[in-house]
Amino acid sequence: PDVIIEAQFDDSDAEHGQDHSQDTLADDIKKLSLDTGEKVKAAGIGGVHRTKQDDGPKVNDPRLLPEKFLQRTAKVVYILEKKHSRAATGFIKLLADKNSELFRRCAMFSPVDHRVPRAYVSLADCPPDFVTRPEDYSNMLFICRIVDWKEDSNFATGQLAKSLGQAGEIEPETEGILTEYGVDFSDFSSEALECLPQSLPWVISPGEMAKRRDLR
Repeated sequence: PDVIIEAQFDDSDAEHGQDHSQDTLADDIKKLSLDTGEKVKAAGIGGVHRTKQDDGPKVNDPRLLPEKFLQRTAKVVYILEKKHSRAATGFIKLLADKNSELFRRCAMFSPVDHRVPRAYVSLADCPPDFVTRPEDYSNMLFICRIVDWKEDSNFATGQLAKSLGQAGEIEPETEGILTEYGVDFSDFSSEALECLPQSLPWVISPGEMAKRRDLR
């Protein structure tokens, strides 16, 4: 009863239903238990009394279980490529423990996207009056970039990039989403704009219209 077994079923098990797979697992465990019990009874009939535990395989030995009932495990050892931009939009607030040394140096950044971890940001990156008037920034969106995350810390380390504006407004929210996904929304260069027609208003010539299909 103190043995926990994680089972992994393939497609053939799914066709017979989950109940069938659980019954098969239970039958295998019962067989192992019965085989061990019969060996103990046989030893008692023969008058053999053992004072030490057998060196043979135990009932809870995973090696006795079929391969299909074993859950493979792995450990991440290295990140080959960082896909996320490490930028997130969120809010800043003071730390809860006002007597700690960290309270005088850092603030807490809480991202809107809960898949991104919370991060400590330096008070030097925050607005000058944030410490004295934190309620003024409770609804202000900020862009923060995660620069580090130590193994022994529950929170990452971030750096505030800029203030976007009030949460709920179209422009700050849009800029935050574009920044998070690494979309370049800066103005076009003068070289790119020079490729466009300069005489405005511009219309399609009749000759161009004759050889094109009108999809308007």
